[in-house]
Amino acid sequence: MTFTAPEWFFLLPVFLLLALVWRGQELWRPLRVLLILVVTMLLVDPQIDKQQDALDLWVLLDRSGSTEDLIDKGLPEWEKLLEKSKPSRYDTMHFIDYASNVVERKPGTETAVYTGNRKLTRTNLAIQNIMALAPEDRPSRILLFSDGYATEPLAEAAAKLSRMGIPMDYRLVREDTSEDFRVARLHTPLRAQIGEPFVLDVTVRGYADAEIPLVIKRNGQTLTETKVQIINGTGHAEFTDRISRTGSYQYSAEILPKKDAHPGNNRIERWIEVVGGPRVLLVSKYTNDPVAAALRDQDYDVQVVSEPGALRVGQLAGARAVVFNNVPAFEVPARFQDALNFYVREQGGGFMMVGGKQSFGSGGYFQS
Repeated sequence: MTFTAPEWFFLLPVFLLLALVWRGQELWRPLRVLLILVVTMLLVDPQIDKQQDALDLWVLLDRSGSTEDLIDKGLPEWEKLLEKSKPSRYDTMHFIDYASNVVERKPGTETAVYTGNRKLTRTNLAIQNIMALAPEDRPSRILLFSDGYATEPLAEAAAKLSRMGIPMDYRLVREDTSEDFRVARLHTPLRAQIGEPFVLDVTVRGYADAEIPLVIKRNGQTLTETKVQIINGTGHAEFTDRISRTGSYQYSAEILPKKDAHPGNNRIERWIEVVGGPRVLLVSKYTNDPVAAALRDQDYDVQVVSEPGALRVGQLAGARAVVFNNVPAFEVPARFQDALNFYVREQGGGFMMVGGKQSFGSGGYFQS
């Protein structure tokens, strides 16, 4: 049994002291003592642990292409060590192989070979499977053997494990090599004004002095290709940029070494928001749309998009309103429509539809 608020037990010596000081209150009477004990127990909120006194250990084995040989090499030794370390015969171990899909090893299939696709490392999916299989009446623990490079985010799984009270241990399985170059840092300001110059600072680290090619991109478009000189294990590169339109922009820095032990750490990404005056995003297929001229006359910063299919979610950042001028629904990307819904309902942005034959009614927006 555990107590959620054990500090309330301090009430008992307080009541004892009151009974000694104010004897006339007769706090030692059986009914009053019982009432004090009941109130104290309610306040400390006792919790009865219904789980069995045994442990389920879920062993996750990364079977992706980058760790296949390493897992096969170390697994026999790991199994012996885990079996030897079992506290009691009631504790059980479950081995789960995963890469693109998840497969639980059943008893008697210890020598079976994982036949799934090895191109992905879906650690999040494997953890979700364990949370679904783990019984509520037995404590569980996860032991992960992986090289540490997952192809999907783990934030959601980590939050769920924390809520369920399932601890997770890991062991990095990598080749014994130090021949690695990596992008250690990409520093950008979080926010900049329209036309304001800012500096991107890239830090590259490596095991030896070398000259490494570096590519810097903005929204997937290459801005510059240069080389970083690594001296004493560290190299720096700087790039100055300025943006003339408001919105959110993604910058990436990637190195291209000829020989590298872990290519998964050769790229890093950052976002920057460019802000200005009140901005309106006008989506129109008209040439020299008069709506744009009317808005500019009111001192609005108008961004005109003539190709609806090129709309990006980042263009909504910093916009006060969005105007669709006779644009049909099938030309607007579904991802942008979903973001527009969130922009209006949750962020309080403005949205107006104008035009004729392809506006709201006949433009196909009823099912959007």
